[in-house]
Amino acid sequence: MSIMTSATLAQAAAPAVAAPNGAFGLSPLILMAVLFGIFYFMMIRPQMKRQKEHRALLSALSKGDEVVTSGGIAGRITEVGESFISIEIAPNVSIKVQKGAISQVLPKDSLKNS
Repeated sequence: MSIMTSATLAQAAAPAVAAPNGAFGLSPLILMAVLFGIFYFMMIRPQMKRQKEHRALLSALSKGDEVVTSGGIAGRITEVGESFISIEIAPNVSIKVQKGAISQVLPKDSLKNS
């Protein structure tokens, strides 16, 4: 019985240390907000900007543009459809790829010079 009594007295004797109001209450929230802000400006915002530029590139494609696909195939656009594009990669050789596979538009007559 004396063991239970000493444990109870030890718990009652330990003074409770109270932190001042707000000393640790807002600190984690502020830290999380700052980290989210850094994450947004370093990762999310640039990715959204690249997606917007790629959508603009795809909507501006027209017949005769010289393009490179994401697979590295270069050619001239012969037909533009709703979701597919025909690309002539050699004389009388044409392939059909999805619009999203276009990674860049080359300057005019780039393919003749290479």
